[in-house]
Amino acid sequence: MFVACIDIGGTFTDLLLHRKGADLEIHKVPTTPGMFERGFIDALAAAASAHGMTLAGFLAKTDMIVHGTTVSTNALVEGKVAPTGLICNAGHPDILTLRESPRKRAFNIKIDFPPPYIHRNRTCEVRGRIDAMGGEVMPLAEEDVRAAARHFKACGVEAVAVCLLWSIVNPAHERRVREILAEELPGLPVTLSHELNPIPREYRRTISTAINASLHPIVSDYVGRLTAALKESGYDGELLIANCVGGMMPPEEIVGRPIYSVMSGPTLAPIAAINLTRADDVIVVDMGGTTFDVSALRNRHLVVTPEATFGMEMLGIPKIDVRSVGAGGGSIAWVDPGGLLRVGPHSASAVPGPACYGRGGTEPTVTDANVVLGIIDPDYFLGGRIKLDRGKAEAAIGKTAKALGIGLVEAAYAIYSTANHNMIGAIEDITVNEGIDPRDSYVVSGGGATACHIGDMARILGIKSFMIPRFAAGLSAYGGLISDIRWEETGTLNTTDRHFDLAGVNRLLADLRKRGAAFLKRSGVAGKAQRFELAFQGRYLYQSWDIEVPFETPKGKLVKGDLARLVTAFHTQHERIYTIKDEGDTVEFTTWKVRAIGDTGGAARRGAAITRQRGKPKPKGKRKIYLGKGYRDIPVFEGAALGAGAKLAGPAVVEQPTTTILLLDRQDATVDARGNLLVEMK
Repeated sequence: MFVACIDIGGTFTDLLLHRKGADLEIHKVPTTPGMFERGFIDALAAAASAHGMTLAGFLAKTDMIVHGTTVSTNALVEGKVAPTGLICNAGHPDILTLRESPRKRAFNIKIDFPPPYIHRNRTCEVRGRIDAMGGEVMPLAEEDVRAAARHFKACGVEAVAVCLLWSIVNPAHERRVREILAEELPGLPVTLSHELNPIPREYRRTISTAINASLHPIVSDYVGRLTAALKESGYDGELLIANCVGGMMPPEEIVGRPIYSVMSGPTLAPIAAINLTRADDVIVVDMGGTTFDVSALRNRHLVVTPEATFGMEMLGIPKIDVRSVGAGGGSIAWVDPGGLLRVGPHSASAVPGPACYGRGGTEPTVTDANVVLGIIDPDYFLGGRIKLDRGKAEAAIGKTAKALGIGLVEAAYAIYSTANHNMIGAIEDITVNEGIDPRDSYVVSGGGATACHIGDMARILGIKSFMIPRFAAGLSAYGGLISDIRWEETGTLNTTDRHFDLAGVNRLLADLRKRGAAFLKRSGVAGKAQRFELAFQGRYLYQSWDIEVPFETPKGKLVKGDLARLVTAFHTQHERIYTIKDEGDTVEFTTWKVRAIGDTGGAARRGAAITRQRGKPKPKGKRKIYLGKGYRDIPVFEGAALGAGAKLAGPAVVEQPTTTILLLDRQDATVDARGNLLVEMK
């Protein structure tokens, strides 16, 4: 009867619910840091209560729960990962120290050289060598592996990463290392690089293996607690967990590859956008309580990056390109020693939250500023379920006003504007900095806080049109509700367009497809619900870095005539990313991918059409709002009362239970058939 997606954010936990034969519903509860599974169950209990059911009765009628988790992301950001050991080839213990050599942020002289992800005292070298053709140059010294196991035991490591040279061609040594570790350290999780990330770049393969190993105990423990809590509450249906390649995986699969859960929640937002608009080029923004996330669609394709980073480290795996900045509703405003106003990156989070929440927070936040400005009605937050304290918001903003020597409302507007410009910088990072004019893109605005800010941001950027979805406050949860099971298999085969190894590439693609089909079978996806997408990574000959290019095989496999199409697609993608192409240069293909996709029936969960608007929309009242040039009386509309075809002219406020939408001058809005607000600049 029910299908639910739960996305845990920094401040609120969102649940988007689909009920068979009915419309979608959104429920929000406070996030419970440190015990995320409790907030997860709280969200389900809120949905059960809304239907007049007990939690057990509600779960008995729930077929599937989809989950986007921040557990692994938080562990990496906070450095609270499991102590991990690394086994590498003799002579290569510094791979995590040297990284890829070029200094990041070269002009920032205040950055110290960062320590390696796994320190040298937990890095063990083993003798033995495989060459680039897969031949054994030197047998594996098994006594070195056993000595490493004894050392790891003494160090108290909780997981081991194994990354040996050219294991992607011949994995025999890595597999034997795992066998020995299983004898010496039974039960200890071991990650092998050739299984997790079979690419030729040693640092990226090693860092991804190390991160995966260090997250294994963390994610395994969380998933165990979550599944136990669900079982105790009476749920025995299907649980799927989001990954960072834009889909879902069964819990046992994500436990085996926990690195794929990093930043998994925000990657669901562009999945939602694909289903909300038919535009080719889309910017997707999502402002929550802690961060502002930006992603994009190009030619209706997800943008996948192999350059994903956190702090000074790379993830080493490809993921949907999502850029984040510390600019959420709970972001704290502060004045630096030079007297300049700053907003973020630190957040008041869910506990204690913004000052206006009345939970002990005293620092000024973006949400407090919106309350002072009149944009947010303190009596209508979450549809009136939470009453905000305007007095406490004013007291918090008053500290900023005093530090800046300006009035209270001017300080609130300065915080509002600064937060907007921080978010604009993130948008420009994924557009302007990559040669893309944001004015040529459509914008889908998600997140509970974004709708207060998107009008001003669009005005500054010159964006002509944007959408505020009906369930904007749960955009990522909506993406999870309609998304597919998704996984990708990767293989390395170097070849060029001058001497293209057609037979070898087809053999590799067939093997990758077979492995992808096996994953879908393990996930319970029937053959008719399976489909596959292809991509390769390539570069111009002697170029340092690869780019990813999607392609299709209409005949089921590559034929001789397809090579020109692959080369043209590479030139086009290279020009889009770097603004140049060289059609006379040799193209080198390095890595091949098959994405296995299993249909979960998400197309039936996109939401029902709403009733048509009758007559001209009438405001429920007016509210004084400060927009930088004094207060203005602005009409306020009840979002739930607007029907399809309703038209509004800015300035106006549209209040929904989970978000407040601010339209500015020359911004006209129309409600579409599914209740989304489509905004056009005059």
